[in-house]
Amino acid sequence: MSPSQILLRVFVGITLLWLIIPVLIIVPMSFSGARFLSFPPPSWSLRWYEAYLTNPAWMQATKTSLILATSSSVLATVIGTAAAYALNMTQSRWIRNLQVVLLLPLVVPIVITAVGVFLVYAQVGLIATMSGLILANVMLGMPYVITSVLVGLRKFDPTQEMVARSLGMNRWRAFFAVVLPQIRPSVITGMLFAFISALDETVVSLFISGGDYQTLTKRMFTALRDEIDPTIAAISTLLTGISFIMVLLMAMNGRASAARGRA
Repeated sequence: MSPSQILLRVFVGITLLWLIIPVLIIVPMSFSGARFLSFPPPSWSLRWYEAYLTNPAWMQATKTSLILATSSSVLATVIGTAAAYALNMTQSRWIRNLQVVLLLPLVVPIVITAVGVFLVYAQVGLIATMSGLILANVMLGMPYVITSVLVGLRKFDPTQEMVARSLGMNRWRAFFAVVLPQIRPSVITGMLFAFISALDETVVSLFISGGDYQTLTKRMFTALRDEIDPTIAAISTLLTGISFIMVLLMAMNGRASAARGRA
């Protein structure tokens, strides 16, 4: 192994350790028996998980976030898959340039996006509404779906769809019977990314959520501002665990897809 390869591996290892340090600190703090956040914990307890699960306000925020993440990820998957299919099939340069517009939420700083969404919602009355939250997160989740599905479509042989259509299928039926089953792993991966994005999104929620439709991340931010207690660490640990499970599911989905491809 050359010195450059050793240096690269050391650099990558240090970077990964630096990124995971907050998780290594937050998880033990969530099991602390102390009244305030402290590391290392002076004692161990599940009291903060119990405080979270028995608090109606936290449960309402959790319910809102789960409904939001599920609804927006499903809508983003449907719209994003259709958009990716159209972008992959078209020969128009202008339509292809539309891909840049659809991927803008990944490029534009999230604060600017949040301010823009807030100004628009203030005009149409969508602030502090579930529909407004869902629409905003559909916009933020679509780029993940489009990118993932486009990768799957680029690996798909379009001749198979042409054969199906030559045998009498219309485009709609050919897509669901021939195309979708073969790009399903890419669609699922995009949907999982959209779900994680909606569940963990904070900045846009700070601007447009409120009242009965306050997301879990916004309530966490408000609690950190008003009073810091280990309940925040318990919720952060649960959100990290959910995100880790989602990433694990995506990895398993990718391996299953690769295995089917080799078969």
